[in-house]
Amino acid sequence: MNLPELISKETMGTDKEFYDTLTITASFDVLTEPSQYTPVPGDWFVGTADIVNSTGEIANGRYKTVNMVGAAVISAIANAIGSNGFPYVFGGDGASFALHGSHRATAEQTLANLRRWASEKCNVELRAAIVPVSEIRKAGIDVRIARFAASSGADYAMFSGGGLAWAEKQMKAGYMTVGLSEPGAEPDLTGLSCRWTNVQAEQGEILSLVVLPSSGASERDFADITQRVVQAIGGLDRAGHPVPVEGPRVGWSTPGLNLEALSLRGRIPVWMFKSILFLKTLFSWTLFKTNLNVGSFDPAHYKRMLSANADYRKFDDGLKMTLDCDPSTRTRIEAILSDAKAREKVRYGLFAQSEAMVTCFVPSAMQDDHVHFIDGAAGGYAQASAQLKPDIKA
Repeated sequence: MNLPELISKETMGTDKEFYDTLTITASFDVLTEPSQYTPVPGDWFVGTADIVNSTGEIANGRYKTVNMVGAAVISAIANAIGSNGFPYVFGGDGASFALHGSHRATAEQTLANLRRWASEKCNVELRAAIVPVSEIRKAGIDVRIARFAASSGADYAMFSGGGLAWAEKQMKAGYMTVGLSEPGAEPDLTGLSCRWTNVQAEQGEILSLVVLPSSGASERDFADITQRVVQAIGGLDRAGHPVPVEGPRVGWSTPGLNLEALSLRGRIPVWMFKSILFLKTLFSWTLFKTNLNVGSFDPAHYKRMLSANADYRKFDDGLKMTLDCDPSTRTRIEAILSDAKAREKVRYGLFAQSEAMVTCFVPSAMQDDHVHFIDGAAGGYAQASAQLKPDIKA
């Protein structure tokens, strides 16, 4: 099914319905334009969370754990509010989201439960904060959102205005942070999984890219630069999409299975959960390997939708992409960004690896709205972000 350039929705509604009323675009290219973004209502808030010392965890070989915990933020909030139709963005070692103020208590409790779960089950320190949009605007910056249709089944929020970055900065400075729940508290992570094997680069390398505006850059400056980068990747096969059209290769991911067992709630021992998951995964593996339909479930269609729904490029107060990239395109990207950096318009980081990793949130395998978060398999976004130099004018 080919999406139209714009999928129109009504533009009127209450502040609580704000996100539902936004127009959805099927063109990623237009999202470089500031005019595509709509300010979030003042009675909303931003939630943000990330792993402390994620680069150190990755250096210790725990990149799957880092991604699983990052994606857990999104699945936990979705399950807590009973919907995945809210604005969020996956950052590799964490995630951010925006919600109406009526969800604040639920979000705060969920983040507190996540922090406890991450510490007890995954042995990582997750920090989190809740920041009202009104406080962000008092600081002279904004939170604006657009909606991008990755496919006919799933769309993702794109953020601009600097508000998410400001909220993350407050969190790291220890302001507006969320505490820990009591020992043993667990979030509902139903639908979270990382069973797929990594995806090999086919055009050269998996390139993780993070581009942020410098304080001296205007919105127009940054829009023009990111537009050039997006145009540069247009020459790649499928614009650098790292997941094949027919979905990732079917394989067996024991580390992913072990991590998924940690995401399940309850008092049943982890070893028993692993046994149950092993049987479920064996059944799923057989279906995907043979493309055997069971009832109305079509494994080949599911894998195609997995690829179509993959979140491999986004705007998150900056541009983030995980690309299957050839050497000549990388050279063009680096030339654009090096020039922009010399003019003090951007800060950027690039990190290359041989594989991409897929972490999934699947509320229902029978629907097409399942979402799949893509990162470099060696810790791409976190490694690229670690190259960013502080903005000396900030």
